[in-house]
Amino acid sequence: MSKPAPQLRSGAAPLSGNQPGLVVASFGRHVLVETLSGQRVICHPRGKKNQAVVGDRVQWLPSQDEGTLEKIEARGNLFYRQDEMRTKSFAANLDQVLILIAAEPEFSESQLTRALIAAEAERITPIIALNKSDLTEPFARAWAKLAPYRAMGYKMLPLAVKPKTEPASTNEAQRAELLDVLRGKKTLVLGPSGAGKSSLTNLLVPQAKVLTAEISQALNSGKHTTTSTTLYWVDTDGEDARTTALIDSPGFQEFGLNHIEPMQLAHYMPDIKAHAQHCKFYNCTHLHEPGCGVISEVKSASSSNGISAIRYRLYSELFAELSQKRY
Repeated sequence: MSKPAPQLRSGAAPLSGNQPGLVVASFGRHVLVETLSGQRVICHPRGKKNQAVVGDRVQWLPSQDEGTLEKIEARGNLFYRQDEMRTKSFAANLDQVLILIAAEPEFSESQLTRALIAAEAERITPIIALNKSDLTEPFARAWAKLAPYRAMGYKMLPLAVKPKTEPASTNEAQRAELLDVLRGKKTLVLGPSGAGKSSLTNLLVPQAKVLTAEISQALNSGKHTTTSTTLYWVDTDGEDARTTALIDSPGFQEFGLNHIEPMQLAHYMPDIKAHAQHCKFYNCTHLHEPGCGVISEVKSASSSNGISAIRYRLYSELFAELSQKRY
């Protein structure tokens, strides 16, 4: 017998004492917490600022039809970006990050690299998905551009996810392939506007728009509310329901890495890291030192697992950016 989809808590039997829950949506000072039984409750933090993010395991205290956040359990990881002005947290306790880019418009290799570094720093498995494989020539150019990332061992997915208006059969194979990658894991979908994140979410979670509308109505009496990040269960039926989670996030144009130390940067870039161990000096910046294994590899670029000039330029620019004073 299939399990019902999680419902917003209303008229449920009263609870007492702290209850365990999972944060499934976040919006300003409020979060939506899912209980062990699958009900969803609006919760508020004790203080003025909400520290909880989607994916957090929390303890909450019931109060009529809502609740109060009492404790955030220790996190396994936290995927976030940070610039000079602010820190933007996407989600916690992730298994993987699916970075969705498109063949057209042309994706930014700098933004892709930054997202990969943020994932590596938190020990979260990154997956690169290139959408719009039906655009033959642009896709071929973009796929070739990703050659260094394939050489580094990153998992790559070619996709042609279509909007809902397309025939269902068009997306059937894509859905099956994606489910194989996502099954049993919590996956954050990340990418710039226009890459196809909404189409991908709707493909995997057909009820996503309905769920979002329910959340908005519960929060703001029917007024439109944009949630910054939302967790959807891909599997709501069967004995193993609610084990595969897709976390949708808003598009971004910038991805700051101010939380990364410059001297740690090479450690989070696999192609740089592979040759940094051959440097003459232990504190090599890989920018100008004699006997640098990284610089020599860029100059020769003879092997298939070498360092491309573009990747080295990205490293150099990031190192300079992160070396600037942060106040």
